Amino acid sequence: MNFRHFIIYTSLFCSTLTVEAQPLQEFSIDKVELNPSWVKEREQMDIDFIISIDVDRLLHTFRLNAGLPSEAEPLGGWEAPYIGLRGHFTGHYLSALSSLVCRYKDVRLSQRLDYLVNELDKCQRTNGKGYLSAFPETDFDVLERNFGGVWAPYYTMHKLMQGLLDAYTLTGNKKAYEMVLKMADYFNNRMSHLSIESQRRLLDTRAANPANEAGGMNEVLYKLYAISHDKKHLSLAHMFDPEWFATPLSEGKDILSGLHSNTHIVLVHGFFWRHQITGEQKYWDAARNFWDILYKDHTYVNGSSSGPHPRPTTPTSKTAEHWGEAGKLSNTLSTETGESCVTHNTQKLSAYLFSQTAQPQYADKMMDMYWNAILPIQSPTSGRMVYHLPLGSPRTKKYLEPGDFFCCSGSTTEAFTRLNTGIYWHDKQSLWVNQYVPSTLTWDERGITFTQEGNFPLSPTTTFKVKTKQKQRFTLKLLIPSWAESATISINGREKKIRTTKEPQHYAISRQWKNGDEIKLTLNSEFRIHRLQGEGHTVAISYGPQLLAFVGNEEVKLNLTEEQLLDHLQVKDSAEGEYILNHNGKQYKLCPFFLLDKETYSVYIQLK
Repeated sequence: MNFRHFIIYTSLFCSTLTVEAQPLQEFSIDKVELNPSWVKEREQMDIDFIISIDVDRLLHTFRLNAGLPSEAEPLGGWEAPYIGLRGHFTGHYLSALSSLVCRYKDVRLSQRLDYLVNELDKCQRTNGKGYLSAFPETDFDVLERNFGGVWAPYYTMHKLMQGLLDAYTLTGNKKAYEMVLKMADYFNNRMSHLSIESQRRLLDTRAANPANEAGGMNEVLYKLYAISHDKKHLSLAHMFDPEWFATPLSEGKDILSGLHSNTHIVLVHGFFWRHQITGEQKYWDAARNFWDILYKDHTYVNGSSSGPHPRPTTPTSKTAEHWGEAGKLSNTLSTETGESCVTHNTQKLSAYLFSQTAQPQYADKMMDMYWNAILPIQSPTSGRMVYHLPLGSPRTKKYLEPGDFFCCSGSTTEAFTRLNTGIYWHDKQSLWVNQYVPSTLTWDERGITFTQEGNFPLSPTTTFKVKTKQKQRFTLKLLIPSWAESATISINGREKKIRTTKEPQHYAISRQWKNGDEIKLTLNSEFRIHRLQGEGHTVAISYGPQLLAFVGNEEVKLNLTEEQLLDHLQVKDSAEGEYILNHNGKQYKLCPFFLLDKETYSVYIQLK
């Protein structure tokens, strides 16, 4: 096996596990530390929630399903004993704990993770045959017989297998790896006994809100194969690649209209991994084309997607979770657009594609989503998350209760333990910086500590400092995003203007670096107007990297053209995120979307 294929996955290993160096990879998550800032505070609120959860309550339905005693109070929401998806949050919880243990080496969290893995191991051994779940095997019998009738059992299996695999790759928990191997054997036996036609029907998820949603089973199995080199894991992964979806995407055809968004975006992750492992061009084309199609015709201003089905047949599909007609988003601004799971998985796909191409358009979109789609998911005061992030006028954020345990409860709990990812990338000669977040990078191979300070995006200037024992040459590549109106850079006080365009770029600095070198990057902003796809009079406003929202409970309709709107916008206090619009004797207040909490707001507004 050629390890050059495993660029992204090996970047998640902690330093305790060694892998061969890759051409381009993200630094492992324990090598990037968030420095004190409001971003760090967001992470801490998530950690506080993780610690507050009683692990025995997570284990309750697993123990009951295995016939083991449990005196814990059952969880509610989608983890309740009668809900088909019970157990899915436990998978996300395993991944979140593993990330934190890898990064902080916290004994309390490590003990919690080990306890959870050990108790799940008891359940798996009691069940026999490698089966591990909070619901009975008969759910799979029903699924294989009726191709529906139960709520997405493979979706939950993906979360559990990925959580256990993360426990192994991030913390070295060998028992967790053995458990994943047993689960893979169990499902290999199930799937191999099905006919090709039955396998095909099992993965036909073109209906609204498909009950046979398989999650990212193909992705986790490809990742497992990357470690095990067991060909049965590769064959099993192939079984979860639906050709009805992969083939037209590889040909550049837009077939997204009407599909359940989160069901299918995770399949594209699997396509990416199939190409990484097998080299099959078809699956690289499918992943790359999907990203292009999604951003061209199906995303909102902040990169989020999902909303009403164009021909709804279920209650949920009337307002949420599906992709609409290509380039026609004018009638999709419901109160339930922008599902959080889809947002996190879009960001993940962008990172995958950047790892293979180093192309700045992927980094540009990742920066945009970080500030305007991911951070706005969380309340800046309570740390609670949203299922949907509506962008219409007027709207409010509906925060989840701690006991809801919806799909987005799990994906956001996991994602906010990795706010330090996507910032730094490297090969043997270069260091890429794709996000401007106060942080410290430890580049062990070169003996370099690289820090950045600032209050981006509220402040335009970020300062970088190099600490090294000896002079050494490498190329520093700083992302100059597409929104930058102008940019300047100074190295040890010597300033230079950077030529900017409307396209993103990486500004490269190749030199002999020494201890104490200081770089200052200033990215200057301007107001921009973004039209909603398919609607010339519905627009959103940004200032540099910040998506702005009107604060107030009234629908915003302005008798202005786009040019007039730009003329009326003013910066009141950019450091505090305060912007205003004066029109017809009325002053409107605008605020960065990521700073909003309980206020009523409008992102998309109507112009004449």
